[in-house]
Amino acid sequence: DIPMPHIMGRDVSGVVVDMGEDVESLSVGDAVFGSAAADRDGTHAEFVAIDSTLLAKKPDRIDHVDMASLPIAALSAYAGLVTYGNLAEGEKVLIHAGAGGVGVIAIQLAKDIGATVVTTASESNAEYVRDLGADIVIDYRSTDFTKAVSDYDLVFDTMGGDIHLGSYAVLAPGGRMTYLNADPLPDEIPRDDVTVSNAPVSYDTASLERIAELVDSGAIKLQVSAVVPLAEAISAYDLSQTGHVRGKVVLRVR
Repeated sequence: DIPMPHIMGRDVSGVVVDMGEDVESLSVGDAVFGSAAADRDGTHAEFVAIDSTLLAKKPDRIDHVDMASLPIAALSAYAGLVTYGNLAEGEKVLIHAGAGGVGVIAIQLAKDIGATVVTTASESNAEYVRDLGADIVIDYRSTDFTKAVSDYDLVFDTMGGDIHLGSYAVLAPGGRMTYLNADPLPDEIPRDDVTVSNAPVSYDTASLERIAELVDSGAIKLQVSAVVPLAEAISAYDLSQTGHVRGKVVLRVR
């Protein structure tokens, strides 16, 4: 159980101001980014204590606002597509909720791998996700995605529920589906010729360094929809809860 009151937030980008005596990988003054542990007070604060194994050095050319939008979303996309999805060049992947925080990173990562990318999004976000690299955009409000595409190698499910169940229909024999637990998953498993796996996220320096390389190379461009002062954090949560944010909302502390 998390003790209350609890400081919210996990993603962070900032400068090291002090360290424990056993830390050897970082120095005071280093610009770093990462994700705080879920069972400790979070990052919506001026000063944050984080285990050094959950941090990596920030690329010099990327600012703190952009990097603060990155860790959980990018690590989630990497887990779903690469670590557990084994997406390869020339394959076809369906990414659900392409305009969301994880989706915008996943689309770019899949294109960098060399896959054909289809994603679900609202009509108002169609051009946006195409600009990120989506080859096909399915308007989830007007089109049944299970009827729009078929024979896909991989589905990355960030939704759960009926979306998860319907995704079986678009997989080719021998296809794969990875998922994040956004909603309860159905008990029914309609096919035994596909592989379905959870995609737990690895929060560690090595994974963050790989994400930093992708950002520094330009393969992933950060998608920040709004920057809100820390003192107005509640308005940022309200904005996020609408479910219609492109990319991420970032709190600026200073």
